[in-house]
Amino acid sequence: MAEIRELYLTAAASAVALLRDQAVAAAWAKPSALTEFSVAGLAGHLAQQIFRVDLALGAEPNGSVIPLREHYARSAWVTAGLGHESNVSIRRGGEDTAAEGPGSLVALAQAGLDKLTVALRAEPADRVLGLPWAQWSLTLDDFLLTRLMELVVHSDDLAASVGIPTPELPQDVIDPVVDLLARLAVHRHGPTAVIRALSRTERAPATISAF
Repeated sequence: MAEIRELYLTAAASAVALLRDQAVAAAWAKPSALTEFSVAGLAGHLAQQIFRVDLALGAEPNGSVIPLREHYARSAWVTAGLGHESNVSIRRGGEDTAAEGPGSLVALAQAGLDKLTVALRAEPADRVLGLPWAQWSLTLDDFLLTRLMELVVHSDDLAASVGIPTPELPQDVIDPVVDLLARLAVHRHGPTAVIRALSRTERAPATISAF
């Protein structure tokens, strides 16, 4: 796999370009393709995938360093319903981040991306990040993989919400996202369900969604 830091920056640049699209501003106050998320809130959540990296870079290691599977197992939002406080907080955070309007959000996202473009390339290979919103730490590269996945998935959500094509990303950006989602789907549904969904339409389960 190509260097995850460069892949993240590529996806983040694509997300900023999407946020800048006039279709997003035109639909700002409308419902998004995600239940209980407005277009503004979804745009804010997409931009947070840049802001949260900057926030984590400034945090000290917090608790033990854990692998990604355990990170998702510990994260309440993964299996909680829409009304759970973890998911309510995510939606609220997106709305708050977008509160100043599309122009302000784009400017902040671009500034954040510019800062990270320099900062990430200077970080040591073994950098560990504490997550200020959790009680554990991840390696920088593992954390960036989680943000890469969020950027790819929510860019599709936002594009679908405003009626424009999903941004095209290089295959080497998509591959680690597909791999991560597949591994999470196997963890959630079991290997047989995932194998059947990918190979046997007559026996495929109703869903193998990772979340």
